[in-house]
Amino acid sequence: MHFALTDEEEMIREAARRIAADRLAPLAARLDLGEGRADFLDNLKALAANGFMALNVAADHGGTEAGTVAFALAVEELAHACAATAVTVSVTNMVGEIVQAVGSEAQKRTHLPLLADGTYPTGAFCLTEAGAGSDPSAMTTRARRARDGWLIEGEKIYITGAEYAGLFVVWAVTDPDAPKGKGISCFLVERDAPGLVIGKAEKKMGQTGSAANAVRFDGCRVPGDALLGRENDGFRIAVGELAGGRIGVAALSLGIARAAMDAAKAYVKERRQFGQAIADFQGVQWMIADREVDLEAARLLILQAAHLKDQRRPFAKAASMAKLFASEAAHRATDTAIQLHGGAGYIRDYPVERYARDARITRIYEGTSEIQRLIIARETLRQ
Repeated sequence: MHFALTDEEEMIREAARRIAADRLAPLAARLDLGEGRADFLDNLKALAANGFMALNVAADHGGTEAGTVAFALAVEELAHACAATAVTVSVTNMVGEIVQAVGSEAQKRTHLPLLADGTYPTGAFCLTEAGAGSDPSAMTTRARRARDGWLIEGEKIYITGAEYAGLFVVWAVTDPDAPKGKGISCFLVERDAPGLVIGKAEKKMGQTGSAANAVRFDGCRVPGDALLGRENDGFRIAVGELAGGRIGVAALSLGIARAAMDAAKAYVKERRQFGQAIADFQGVQWMIADREVDLEAARLLILQAAHLKDQRRPFAKAASMAKLFASEAAHRATDTAIQLHGGAGYIRDYPVERYARDARITRIYEGTSEIQRLIIARETLRQ
């Protein structure tokens, strides 16, 4: 098997690492306190200028056309510095990939360059509702035909990047009489669409720098050509794109886990007890060894899923495996990092408590760990 990265993938990883160190890391702690939003937007603009907002979008539409492996490497490096920025980049890339995969040529020409160059600071993925989380087919948001297009009514919740988004991909029921999951369509809604209302930002446990808002559609009027893909085919689109998004969350999880363990390794080399660095104690060494195995296993699962996607081979099971393992590994890594810091790990003078809070959501969004196990089991038994 050949595991070497291409020159382009190496270049993108190094560019992401450099931007992360120069721009993201110095801001991360302030973002966690609810400060520095203008600098956050500046960083998103810089990332767009360097090609990170449309990594898997065709060059003809302004994208980098680097592929999913490069996307995963970039998200990992960004998350190593700032998970809040990394998740925003990941979601915006997802939006671009949806438009590229099922959009009309006019939709691609209109929206993809604006995502790629940062004119749209972010894209937003509007699927989750209060009664439709793990089961998106239970959504109640409706889209009805109007004389000159569509009227959308309903509310989505926990929408990453909604405060800044220039483009929203919105799922709504268009045929309420169809079997469950069969009467859902997908729409592209621009920021200035009449009736689109951004709700309050949620006060989150972690990744506080990335806004998560309710998005309300109060008779939101969109033109007929806002329909993305075929009418009543939206659920299939959602399922397909969630699989790709899980690669991004897995990579983000790995970046957080790496950051936590990097901090822990540095700390145990400096902290002395009983006359020696605590890194010299076997118990500490074994904790680090176990987490190192986790990180390497997560990395290989992520690269496998990304490679399968790039090869246009079935990748849903691999993506769920990567997301499940990497997010659970991030939980173990951040917990271990706090333990190795002792009492210092529990206070904000050290970053590991932030890493633990940032990592917690990775076991929930883009499908909980329990949903990933269902998908993996279903695909395994089907094979």
